Amino acid sequence: MALIGEKERLFDLLVIGEINPDLIVRGPDVTPVFGQVEKLVEGADLAIGSSSVITACGAARLGLKVAFTGLVGGDEFGRFMLEAMRQAGIDVSGCVVDKAAATGLSVILSAPDDRAILTYPGAIPLLRREQVVEARFSLARHLHIGSYFLLDALRPDMPALLASAKEQGLTVSLDTNWDPTGGWDLTAVLPLLDLLFPNKNEVRQISGKEDFAAGVEVLAGQVPTLAVKLGPQGGLAQQGGRSVTAPALQVDVVDTTGAGDSFNAGFLYGYLNGHDLQDALDLACACGSLSTRAAGGTAAQPTLGEARAALRVKR
Repeated sequence: MALIGEKERLFDLLVIGEINPDLIVRGPDVTPVFGQVEKLVEGADLAIGSSSVITACGAARLGLKVAFTGLVGGDEFGRFMLEAMRQAGIDVSGCVVDKAAATGLSVILSAPDDRAILTYPGAIPLLRREQVVEARFSLARHLHIGSYFLLDALRPDMPALLASAKEQGLTVSLDTNWDPTGGWDLTAVLPLLDLLFPNKNEVRQISGKEDFAAGVEVLAGQVPTLAVKLGPQGGLAQQGGRSVTAPALQVDVVDTTGAGDSFNAGFLYGYLNGHDLQDALDLACACGSLSTRAAGGTAAQPTLGEARAALRVKR
């Protein structure tokens, strides 16, 4: 395995982020109607949730060695998530259980071509800097931060955490996910990033540009590598003056939950193994596409062999 850094470390990837399960409600019409109206749906699944954990699971499925730092409550949802993460091959020794807190939950209303998310934050915003063991940074090659705008207690200390990681030789990536407050302020952390993972709407919000292409140019001028998730249209990556695109794979879509997080995992695999920008983006789009074949964000995440096989078929 090609390595970034001077020496091999215990983990390829350390993820800091939110931990919560997803309750996924599926059907052609999952829009609720108030007034005590009852509607029937096609399916409901309790699954591994949270953007950060889905990315970690996808990376582990591809063969990366992954560790996680996050906070759960001392309840059934927390136990469900930690055990599922262990079974996915993720080191959870850096995770904290707060018995006084309740683990968060996302209810995902998943239609064939879109989804809406209702999230109960629970323990998500409670993770504090003193609960992040910075000594673990030296064990990893890369630090990925997920759901930045939900990590309320940690966010003020994020610049110091990222600076500490970089001082210890890690590269750093960020997937902000949506900002419920509408503030979209990344000025404190953008200069510290090596890699940013927005989707199309997030490009517009973070850059302040309504025109997508203009927004890409703004962000590409602020981070060394930009990888943009475009849903059914695939993805775009820009590094320095080079820009590449890749299409999504044609699959029978069951649920798009977590597809962007699986995209992250595929790109991180390529990035950490020194792949060409186009190859990393192709793998990212393959991983995102293949993950939609089953309900939930992790059930259909591909192995590296499956993703490469799908790319060979496409070509």
